[in-house]
Amino acid sequence: MVSVAIITKNEEDNIGGCLESVKWADEIIVVDSGSDDGTADICERCGVRFYTEPWKGFSAQKNSAIGKATNDWILSLDADERVTPELRREITALCESGSTKTGYFIPRKNFFLGRWIRHCGWYPDYTLRLFKKGTGSFGEREVHESLSVRGDTGHLKHPMEHYTYKTISDYLQRLDRYSSLAAKELLKEKKRYGIHHIAFRPLYTFFHMYVIRLGFLDGYLGFTLSILYSFYTFSKYTKLRELQVIEQ
Repeated sequence: MVSVAIITKNEEDNIGGCLESVKWADEIIVVDSGSDDGTADICERCGVRFYTEPWKGFSAQKNSAIGKATNDWILSLDADERVTPELRREITALCESGSTKTGYFIPRKNFFLGRWIRHCGWYPDYTLRLFKKGTGSFGEREVHESLSVRGDTGHLKHPMEHYTYKTISDYLQRLDRYSSLAAKELLKEKKRYGIHHIAFRPLYTFFHMYVIRLGFLDGYLGFTLSILYSFYTFSKYTKLRELQVIEQ
């Protein structure tokens, strides 16, 4: 009744916990883009349908995974996400109820450096992940891809858990990659760099997360996260400027 679709690349530290949390599903599909760690071995021991495919980008890779699903409902997960027992019961009850909606947004509890971040705009962080087969796909974007479905959507009550950024080094490594992809996306969208983007947008990012979204209530980690995201904003727009200079 429920298929789970996951993409991986060197996720041996995460994929075991993710698969354990969805072992109740009728089918689990993993599309891997050439892991050279223990990811494939873990997946094979768990009995998932495992595929190795060249990297096509986040959206295309996820669309490939959901395209292989055979059940009526599809749950798209990242390797660092977990389905809690409460969410499992909610999903299975919904799928058995004959719901007329085609998709559901699921709240996420995001963990930073091992602690749940309750503010900074990180909770409830609703994301569309559960949908009926044939109704949804990920839009083509370089990064921050999102699922869209045809038809009515609803919201589930119980959150999934997202164990992202286990260390500051982990965040900085991904910041470099994601800010480069975000700059490419801005260039594709014909967005133009302006000095105000690096003068004011990073400051606004910090103010929005730390003050407006009450990040200060998360203490040291709220402050750290707000600073890091402001640097991400700075990096994204300086890299956009770099790409536009190269284009000229």
